[in-house]
Amino acid sequence: MANPQASPIHQNHLSLFHFRTTSTSPSSFTSLHFRKPLLSLPSSSSSLFSKYPQSEHQQCNNYHQVRHVSTVPVEYPTPTPPESDDFLSEIGRLKSLRSKLDVSSKDLRRKDAVIDADPRVRRFFSENRGGFSKVLGSLGLNSEEMFLVKCVIAAGQEHALCMNYEEGFEEEEEEEEYTVRSSVKNALYALVEMIERLDVNSSSGYNGGRREMDTVLGAEEIAHFRKFLKFLDEIEQFYDCIGGIIGYQVMVLELLYQSTKRRNTSRSHIVEESLGCQYLEMHTPSVLDLTQRKEYASQAALWGIEGLPDLGEIYPLGGAADRLGLVDTETGECLPAAMLAHCGRTLLEGLIRDLQAREFLYFKLYGKQCVTPVAIMTSAAKNNHEHVTSLCERLKWFGRGQSNFRLFEQPLVPTVSAEDGQWLVSKPFVPVSKPGGHGAIWKLAYDKGVFKWFFDHGRKGATIRQVSNVVAATDVTLLALAGIGLRYNKKLGFASCKRNAGATEGINVLMEKKNFDGKWEYGISCIEYTEFDKFGISPSSDGLQADFPANTNILYVDLHSAESIGSSSNAKSLPNMVLNTKKRIEYIDQYGDYHSVLGGRLECTMQNIADNFLNKFPSRCQGNLEDKLDTYIVHNERRKVTSSAKKKKPHASAALHQTPDGALLDILRNAYELLTECDIKLPMIEHNDNYVDSPPPYLILLHPALGPLWEVSRQKFKGGSISSCSEVQLEIAELSWNNVQVDGSLIITAENAMGSTTINDHGEPILQYGLRCGKCKLHNVKVVNRGIDWNSKSNVYWRNDVNRLESCKIILHGNAEFEASNVTVEGNHVFEVPDGHILKITQGNAVLINLEAMKEEVSEKGSWYWDYKLNGSHIHLQQVEVSQN
Repeated sequence: MANPQASPIHQNHLSLFHFRTTSTSPSSFTSLHFRKPLLSLPSSSSSLFSKYPQSEHQQCNNYHQVRHVSTVPVEYPTPTPPESDDFLSEIGRLKSLRSKLDVSSKDLRRKDAVIDADPRVRRFFSENRGGFSKVLGSLGLNSEEMFLVKCVIAAGQEHALCMNYEEGFEEEEEEEEYTVRSSVKNALYALVEMIERLDVNSSSGYNGGRREMDTVLGAEEIAHFRKFLKFLDEIEQFYDCIGGIIGYQVMVLELLYQSTKRRNTSRSHIVEESLGCQYLEMHTPSVLDLTQRKEYASQAALWGIEGLPDLGEIYPLGGAADRLGLVDTETGECLPAAMLAHCGRTLLEGLIRDLQAREFLYFKLYGKQCVTPVAIMTSAAKNNHEHVTSLCERLKWFGRGQSNFRLFEQPLVPTVSAEDGQWLVSKPFVPVSKPGGHGAIWKLAYDKGVFKWFFDHGRKGATIRQVSNVVAATDVTLLALAGIGLRYNKKLGFASCKRNAGATEGINVLMEKKNFDGKWEYGISCIEYTEFDKFGISPSSDGLQADFPANTNILYVDLHSAESIGSSSNAKSLPNMVLNTKKRIEYIDQYGDYHSVLGGRLECTMQNIADNFLNKFPSRCQGNLEDKLDTYIVHNERRKVTSSAKKKKPHASAALHQTPDGALLDILRNAYELLTECDIKLPMIEHNDNYVDSPPPYLILLHPALGPLWEVSRQKFKGGSISSCSEVQLEIAELSWNNVQVDGSLIITAENAMGSTTINDHGEPILQYGLRCGKCKLHNVKVVNRGIDWNSKSNVYWRNDVNRLESCKIILHGNAEFEASNVTVEGNHVFEVPDGHILKITQGNAVLINLEAMKEEVSEKGSWYWDYKLNGSHIHLQQVEVSQN
């Protein structure tokens, strides 16, 4: 077959791999390239985009169970690839069964007849001579629950029922009925014996069976079985688009088979099968570089603020976060990532605080209250859903009202062995399960009515960020991303940055495909790092690091477009299903024995919804294309886009990347850049390697409502210095800092940092922005004290848990104000100002402290405030004094 039209960028060709089949059949031709930018962009200001610039899981302690741990070293061999014929035969059987069940649709009787006819199900029940059916009947199972149990058997996972069968189709001698025993010792032998007794004494009837069941299975086992049925029902319902439980196992086996096939087959065949095209090229995408086009970045951020009433917020919090190893120190319970206390508050609180800072900015610009609806995808992993719900309730829904939150729980899915695709089981009726990836969010949001909920709130688009990323809302990044999406009616946008060498993160690419119908498709997409091998990419490739930006999972999405994908009745609603079996799954069985096996679970990736938003063209495109695409990328410095607290720092490790320690350093680097632009002198943060065994040079934590745009923050700070080994924490939005020198510790906490709460009709406290804010003026002030005890071994800086020798603390209750001018505050001090009062400190011949009551007429706005005004694409602040006549 003739080579497709040559790429228009031969001189910039970065060919990571290029395959072509020898067949002349269109269906067998696949060419796959990686290239530098397809699009040559003009220097005209009308162009939006510029070229992109050059412990594994630790098992939690269970204090209620005795464990038997072997001290003998164990070697885990790499699983041997299964025989192709066996795999293909099983896949074929399950596919046929899935098709027959699909034809039966919602007719349970017809589906039951189909599943009963399956050879594996027939064999299983015939070998038990009806005993197992009696056991199930004694539990009062209805027809739907019986169908779920049969699906497990049909899928080849009867060992999950603890019936002691490893190979249902293995030929056995009749006299050796009980010779097959589980290799992981999880067979419930008493259950098998009880089945035999039921057969012999069938005249005992239902009630006798119930009593017999109760004596063999205790309350705990019955509870496990009931929970197992719920687990199966959730899989059957959620994965209905691919065939439920049977479809899940089909996909697992197909992906496992493809992974073994890749070792023996050219990637062209694999790519052809998975992508369904005859020609594919991956180009370096063109991006809107926020670091280079500062004026446009400011304008785009203002579009984001202006469009805040049209936006929702989505947080995928369902992941297991095993690498973080977070444990409740009091109970020993494993905790989800959202509960990690970073910089003094949980990660979830940090997300909401960032959102409130944007809403505060909207209020200051437009004088209107805007409360963004927040949808949170949770899961049952580590009691994630309960913990998140409890946190929201304890913090009274962050002063936003419960009606502005929608929590929806992601189902758990079974993990499987990399060797044969069998479900891993820890104890009777308890499969080892984990969340099925954040890509479940689209279908789940549709199934649970989340899209409709957003529409009822009048929302058109949404920003999406992950809980572990603590810097995503820095300066213009998130607002510019949303602003462009809203302004140009885009379907999906990515916030991206330079990729760190060797990082466990994917890349953004511009995908160019030629379909078998001769049409061409283009769009921004993502290749996850777990898929690099599939595409023949070496993660350590220097060219890859330089040319392809990092995927950060910070997204803007058009809600109607996302709903159209989530509502699909096929695999499209679960984008990019993958099976990553390169990691070990660790669990404890019912005997207390520890297991670590290579395995994985069926996952799908949230960002690959982009693959459904490719734009079609009748012929191959050349030249400027970005304005014609429904997908786009904004790019910023890495520390202003992504810095994650997603894994615990290993002992004696020099790697701080993606740890809470490393995330704090990036927060400090951002503070350094912001404050030095305000003529404040302070030491530079050096490379992470300098802080592996040493504390940071200082601790600076700033409330995001001081901006969140740095253009706003820069007008609140002017001059001064922060010495090495000092601390500045500013929990306040209304601050005027003029020539302040800190040598020690300065902590300012405003109870009403962004406003005060009023009670709504449902008795809930609702934060009213700008109402009775606490305020602080510091002009020509020097703070000197001994500050943090940097020699204390108990300091945990990233948690903001430190010991202090001395400090200057300013605590503002309600609408209290503090003013200090031309004064040196030396030593240990706490200035606590009551609600409705102003504390002023000045220095003449001596330090003068004056506390006065605030007059009623200025109690809401205060004695002064920052007035925000728009001037083109910029925000100008003016300090307004309020007369107290």
